[in-house]
Amino acid sequence: MGSSIRHPASDPGFGYHLLRHALRLFGKNLAQLKPAEYQQVRDQANRSFEMESRALATAEAEGVLIPSEWLDASLQQLAARYASREAFLRDLTVNGLDEAGLRLALQRERLFDAILQRVSADCPGVSDIDVELFYEMHRERFEASEMRVARHILITVNAEYAENTRCAASARLEQIVDRLAGRVTRFPDFARRYSECPTAMQGGALGDVKPGQLYAELDAMLFSLQAGEISPIVESEMGFHLLLCEKIKPGKRIPLSRAAARIRALLQQRHQRNCQKAWLDALPAQRGRQVV
Repeated sequence: MGSSIRHPASDPGFGYHLLRHALRLFGKNLAQLKPAEYQQVRDQANRSFEMESRALATAEAEGVLIPSEWLDASLQQLAARYASREAFLRDLTVNGLDEAGLRLALQRERLFDAILQRVSADCPGVSDIDVELFYEMHRERFEASEMRVARHILITVNAEYAENTRCAASARLEQIVDRLAGRVTRFPDFARRYSECPTAMQGGALGDVKPGQLYAELDAMLFSLQAGEISPIVESEMGFHLLLCEKIKPGKRIPLSRAAARIRALLQQRHQRNCQKAWLDALPAQRGRQVV
């Protein structure tokens, strides 16, 4: 890599970048990486460490201070993830770090974030026209899905109980269907009496159901029913179900007045990221020393 920042493995800042990318890319500590994985991690760490170093050397970094209290709290939060302080320090050692080095690395990381926030503070704001254009160009994002108000009766399958073997459970629900005889108004009473789902206490009520919320078999059946229609018996990995579609709530578009705040926040974040990226891309490379 044709860079200029020297960062041997003993540099805690670079060591922290190595560990961070190892966890992000592979969910592993450095000692657990295979050679090809380590090379990929090191390439990523080279880039991120150099970018951080270049930013810290700019005029925008002057006067940015990170409170020691924040660093203390950050270290305590990290250490609290371990069973003991000894386990925390041991894990740092395995990854070529110690507590003092980690503190310096966290300080660098926080400084970098603060500098980017300072850079993006003067980023142009989002206008009402920007918001309206986004809304019109992404109308599909603001379509609320059709929903079904539903109830169900469940007979579970459990081979350990004779009355809940697959055949027995299916036969029991068939008997319930015969007794119900399509009487929609009796469905909540039957659910309270026979259903083996916790929703039985509420008459089998599933509430407002969105597409994809239930098991695939139940989802497909529910959204094929008409309002006031009871389904055939449906099998899922839980057991056998009987569904009632009580009501269909048609999909509708979320109005701009309700979506505007979310759109504005999204666009503002996008503008800030673009400002930060442009600033970072414009930073001069520091030359004269070789990456190791």
